Amino acid sequence: MTQQWTEAETSKFITIKEGDTDLNIHYNDTEKGEQAVVMLHGSGPGASGWANFNRNIEPLTAAGYRVILMDCPGWSKSDSIVNEGSRSHLNARILKGLLDGLGLHKVHIIGNSMGAHSAVVFAMDYPEHVDKLILMGGGTGGGSMFTPMPAEGIKRISKLYREPTIENIKEMMDIFVYDTSHLTEALFQARLDNILAREDHLENFVKSSEANRKQFPDVGHRLDEVNNETLIIWGRDDRFVAMDLGIRLLNGLPRAELHVFNRCGHWVQWEYADKFNRMVLDFLKHGIS
Repeated sequence: MTQQWTEAETSKFITIKEGDTDLNIHYNDTEKGEQAVVMLHGSGPGASGWANFNRNIEPLTAAGYRVILMDCPGWSKSDSIVNEGSRSHLNARILKGLLDGLGLHKVHIIGNSMGAHSAVVFAMDYPEHVDKLILMGGGTGGGSMFTPMPAEGIKRISKLYREPTIENIKEMMDIFVYDTSHLTEALFQARLDNILAREDHLENFVKSSEANRKQFPDVGHRLDEVNNETLIIWGRDDRFVAMDLGIRLLNGLPRAELHVFNRCGHWVQWEYADKFNRMVLDFLKHGIS
């Protein structure tokens, strides 16, 4: 019988030093499994590892993998922070601290949006600790050749950070996924509750953006350093991070392949969960060969 995981039973905390500061970092951990898969969430207000990936946990654990969802500094139950440098490098350092604390040497990493960019940076800075990479809707930090920047979705995220209302959540989510028929009032309210539970996250994200507009610097020129087998997955209708950036990743990463979902937005792992889960399991087992 498949294990039915809950957020509460997998919820854990660890203290990680960032410079002179001790950060209390929240993560979810299923604990069992010979190989570990770490999942890194995106940067939207109210985001968390659990909210991003709750449809993807059970197939992995049923196949024998240990699943870890890390809430980055400034999101969910993790401590808040004003970040004046690269957000992705910060997330990479925190992930390294988490792996050290858990005694894990090498992991697979799945990243969505900000999480994908953080995963690429982690692979550049700590290559010995990465096995396979799965990247969705992010990874280089660079601009699109065809979409005016900032993208429409990024503008709506910024508006939500500054004005956290149910109307602005609906405005963001209306283009977050392609098929909005599965978005419910309960989902909108839960997202708003998550946002308002930590208003310090909102305030510090805005302060961070004011201190450094390039929270996710372009690392495209370093992609050839990442020699890990990489599965790139994108939504054809992504209005947050344009699809041509997925092609840029494919061009720069030496051992990568790209799969594009038609009629799909920024949340592939949620919109096409069953197909996504099958692809992930096949890739983790067989790679891209």
